[in-house]
Amino acid sequence: MEFKKSPDGGWGWVIVLVSFFTQFLCYGSPLAVGVLYIEWLDAFGEGKGKTAWVGSLASGVGLLASPVCSLCVSCFGARPVTIFSGFMVAGGLMLSSFAPNIYFLFISYGIVVGLGCGLLYTATVTITCQYFDSHRGLALGLISTGSSVGLFIYAALQRWLIEFYGLDGCLLIVGALALNILACGSLMRPLQPLDCSLTEKTALESAADKYSIYSEKEKDLEENTNILGKSYSSEETCKSTFASGGRKQESLLHKSPTTTAHAKETETYKKKVAEQTYFCKQLAKRKWQLYKNYCGETVALFKNKVFLALFIAIFLFDIGGFPPSLLMEDVARSSNVKEEELIMPLISIIGIMTAVGKLLLGILADFKWINTLYLYVATLIIMGLALCAIPLAKSYVTLAILSGVLGFLTGNWSIFPYVTTKTVGIEKLAHAYGILMFFAGLGNSLGPPIVGWFYDWTQTYDIAFYFSGFCVLLGGFILLLAALPSWDTCSRLLPKPAPTTFLYKVTSNV
Repeated sequence: MEFKKSPDGGWGWVIVLVSFFTQFLCYGSPLAVGVLYIEWLDAFGEGKGKTAWVGSLASGVGLLASPVCSLCVSCFGARPVTIFSGFMVAGGLMLSSFAPNIYFLFISYGIVVGLGCGLLYTATVTITCQYFDSHRGLALGLISTGSSVGLFIYAALQRWLIEFYGLDGCLLIVGALALNILACGSLMRPLQPLDCSLTEKTALESAADKYSIYSEKEKDLEENTNILGKSYSSEETCKSTFASGGRKQESLLHKSPTTTAHAKETETYKKKVAEQTYFCKQLAKRKWQLYKNYCGETVALFKNKVFLALFIAIFLFDIGGFPPSLLMEDVARSSNVKEEELIMPLISIIGIMTAVGKLLLGILADFKWINTLYLYVATLIIMGLALCAIPLAKSYVTLAILSGVLGFLTGNWSIFPYVTTKTVGIEKLAHAYGILMFFAGLGNSLGPPIVGWFYDWTQTYDIAFYFSGFCVLLGGFILLLAALPSWDTCSRLLPKPAPTTFLYKVTSNV
């Protein structure tokens, strides 16, 4: 369906505002789950690795289910998905206040809230892109800061609510706040399709339903019937013909007008069956061709050395880079930092610096003299070094500085689409970005439990954060080696393989 031209303003700025608050309300608690993590450790007495699964699922499930989320938004629209997902997030948070054990939280907080957040993220990004064209980068940058501001505020808010109302009361109140997502969703007015008369619209839709999928509008019913007849054996055709002929001769002696009408109905029915059978065959062929094209394009992507290195880097980055936002509060408690010294929650520092990092790194990426791929590599390497320095920090000031550095570098998410576009090109961006986001979600889900298991085995976070820093550094150096000019020059000199070109031709024809 074609929509009206993006207004690049007007009601679009209302969409930006409500999308900002939607991400603020839905991601505030899951990103600031480190405050709840400490309370769950004390309440259920489980190991740090098992308890960390709650927060990691809440962050990773939405990315893992990104294809499903995109399909839902495409089928139902941004407004219905936002309202439905608002109920999911609010209901999951409220249900978590009644959790009898940690396994209940895996479902209520990890899966329900995480999937709701994934749906909301896809809905807000989709409708923002529909409303903006020339100012799309600015609009997406503004709404993406909603999650970072939510992390900053919710870290302090949840701590204050726990102090006054307890853990259960905190989750109930945060869940009630999430119901405001419904009001935000109601303001997400979809763009109207291009104007056309009702008769033309009905005719176009019926024609599209019949013929657009198969690209053969000139096929008449007789040809379709002949195609259907080829799939049957000649014996059955002859039997059906003789039987119908015998019945016709016998019945014509008694009721000639009725038999003629019945024969016409039978003939029309056969033609409809033939047409539907032919269409089903063409649909199966097209689906199989699309599947082959998708597999071929995926293989072609992984033949790109830089994309393969980027795939490894994002997976290792999420394994090692996500745990600090979940575990930093517990790291401070394990380092014997007194609560009186905690002027500001470490998670709040990470949140506000993430917002700053997204904006500044996004601005830097717009400069033509800056290579965004090397900029992204630099953030990975510096972050790996900062993670390795966490075991050496024994005071609140040192941990606060490291939290600020880690938060700022986590803002490299804002330049990741630029890096992906530079690597694979704009025409393959959607395909490549979907693959990368899936494995980013997998890394988000695995990182905190792995760090927690290291603590359960060694009773210290030292080895755990050395491991995290090593993962991020390894991903950064692999990407750096793949992005060196010598590699890039060699890849340009290589001719493009013929099968890949053929597959893209087939895709364009379809």
